[in-house]
Amino acid sequence: QVQLVESGGGLAQPGGSLRLSCELPRDVQIYGMGWYRQTPGIKRDLIASINVIDAASYADSVKGRFTISRDKTKNTVDLQMNNLKLEDTGVYYCSAWFRQTTYWGQGTQVTVSA
Repeated sequence: QVQLVESGGGLAQPGGSLRLSCELPRDVQIYGMGWYRQTPGIKRDLIASINVIDAASYADSVKGRFTISRDKTKNTVDLQMNNLKLEDTGVYYCSAWFRQTTYWGQGTQVTVSA
């Protein structure tokens, strides 16, 4: 089973920054990649995505603060999170997809607290 490998996350203060990275598999076809956020009692929401032509999109809640990018050398998809807010707290999941197939990471905790 193909699973994505995430790194980064942790604890930050409001207004601070964190960076998440997700290592993509090299032996499967991928078109789109993204980061989801899950908070207690809330479904997993897509907050940022990017595709193989580097077209990116963002949820309104993170627009202007988060940046998704691909590192083609390292074969990763990264999420730079700036100006963090308390409501950014949650488990962040990396995802990649091609047609009807979706791959997931194990999730990484991000906690924003004063």
